[in-house]
Amino acid sequence: MAKKQEAEKELAAKNAELHGADTTVVKDTEKIESEADSNLIDQIKSNTWSTPEGDFDWEIDEKAFGNYSEAERTQLEEQYAGTFNQINQGEIIEGIVVSVNNKDVVLNVGFKSDGLVALSEFRDLPDLKVGDTVDVFVESQEDANGQLVLSRKRAKTQKSWEAINDALENDTIIDGFVKSRTKGGLIVDIKGVEAFLPGSQIDIKPIRDYDIYVGKTMEFKVVKINHEFKNVVVSHKVLIEDDLENQKSEIVAKLEKGQVLEGTVKNITDFGVFIDLGGVDGLLHITDISWGRIEHPKEVLALDQTINVVVLDFDDEKKRIALGLKQLSEHPWESLDTELVIGSKVKGKIVTVADYGAFLEIIPGVEGLIHVSEMSWSQNLRSPQEFLKVSDEIEAQILTLDRDDRKMSLGIKQLTPDPWKNIMERYPIGSKQKAVVKNMTNFGVFVELEDGIDGLIHISDLSWSKKINHPNEFTKVGEELEVVVLELDEDNRKLSLGHKQLEENPWDTFETIFTIDSIHEGTVIKVGDKGDIVTLQYGVEGFCPSKHSIKEDGAALKVDDVTDFKIIEFNKENKRLVISHSRIWEDAKEESRKEESNARKKDAKAASTAVKKVKESVEKSTLGDLDVLAQLKEQMEGDEKKSK
Repeated sequence: MAKKQEAEKELAAKNAELHGADTTVVKDTEKIESEADSNLIDQIKSNTWSTPEGDFDWEIDEKAFGNYSEAERTQLEEQYAGTFNQINQGEIIEGIVVSVNNKDVVLNVGFKSDGLVALSEFRDLPDLKVGDTVDVFVESQEDANGQLVLSRKRAKTQKSWEAINDALENDTIIDGFVKSRTKGGLIVDIKGVEAFLPGSQIDIKPIRDYDIYVGKTMEFKVVKINHEFKNVVVSHKVLIEDDLENQKSEIVAKLEKGQVLEGTVKNITDFGVFIDLGGVDGLLHITDISWGRIEHPKEVLALDQTINVVVLDFDDEKKRIALGLKQLSEHPWESLDTELVIGSKVKGKIVTVADYGAFLEIIPGVEGLIHVSEMSWSQNLRSPQEFLKVSDEIEAQILTLDRDDRKMSLGIKQLTPDPWKNIMERYPIGSKQKAVVKNMTNFGVFVELEDGIDGLIHISDLSWSKKINHPNEFTKVGEELEVVVLELDEDNRKLSLGHKQLEENPWDTFETIFTIDSIHEGTVIKVGDKGDIVTLQYGVEGFCPSKHSIKEDGAALKVDDVTDFKIIEFNKENKRLVISHSRIWEDAKEESRKEESNARKKDAKAASTAVKKVKESVEKSTLGDLDVLAQLKEQMEGDEKKSK
């Protein structure tokens, strides 16, 4: 109810206001009419009126349109029509500011009615006043209220797009205002159109802080327009590059090898440093920064640092310039102590460790190579990382020295006595020693008797009885083994060792135990395609071919089966023992078959003897007995045939 009452009060106030305005208009109208009547009376009094001759033509307004002739009327119509402009929807026209109020700006565009534009569209013109000329876009000649619809914002946008497209087509420069920062770049306002400035297109040097450009007006070139999505990409970097290209050509034209220039560190990478020489960049490779070895340029140089560099080489076509920093100082080899000779001892720091050796830095810029073979007297070459690591400070002996080529080789094993001297006295052939397993290969085990003394135990010298496919089946790295010295070559530094030689050859004894056709119990430990491996007594392993591993029921032997085996082959030289399980039950069957055959032969012989006796007694028998004897004869002959 309260809202309804307020609305009625507001409506009554507006009606009163309108009524007051109408009253004022009426009073003003009456005043004007009164003044007009007074003027007419004065004119009548002052003028002398004459009666026209003839009758008055009351149709003159219809015939001559008042006091104008036909030609005059046509001329006036043309003049009146000329005061209007031809306005089409969708075009940009000029308008003159007629008035400005709190909400709208009234524009005279030469049309039959003035146009209204929201004042908010003129925020960029705070000093707008009556009489100013502005461009507007005709959205509609007449809206629902018969009003001309104009837009300054659309006019600005359309003109901006035309200017942007023209800048792209003609490769011209356009101004823009940097509004804000966004992900990966900046937002630029170009006459009301927002464009994207990628971070990589701001400057030729990497930009670490984008915010310093916000709020600045800069020059740009349009590099890409997406008309479908109304996206614009601009670049400020290309303007700088164009200027620098000209400067670069001038600078490169004046370059000379050996020329010393001042530059600023522009960018630091893993492989080198880019130096700004005042419009052109040069590369200072990491190997040309210092005579000493460095891991990264940051160890020596910093961004924005100003340094002097020397021109090593340049390419006019590709505008590439190679620079050097270490070349400005004397080479360290020139200052190397002249008293250093082969055999001298030097101290230094390990700067690099590679697979083949390590580099020892004696003084900055002077390095010597310690090959892995010169790190230990051991003939079993190991990795350099087992001996040295970067930053180790050690002493070494100079092995070779070439000052002209600036090369030096060093050794550290030479600082200790050679363990191979008088080795025959310490390790005579046949002596028993203790060694530590250091490495294993397919053919044997490398062991170390002492530091620098290595020996090889061939795989065949590990065990008398076991068949070893790889040494890791017998031992492992770090384990201690007892060995016997078999061979010693002092000149070639080779030592042959054995482990099985610690015991007598058991195959001499096995030869008397595992005789041919002897039967022994064994356990199947491995089943293969060609046969099985069987462990017999005393730990001896025998080989049972597949055709000999068949049981009497036709099934094959399996792992962990325990049964009897017959020795069918014994080779002491090759330590080979061939056995058979099938041969046992096959021989038993053959023996049974022979026994049955012999029994049948005995029965047949007995039957034959009986028949012979019957034949001899036939003649003595009576006629009645002959029939009985004949039947007996037939029966015995049948039994004989059956037994055969």
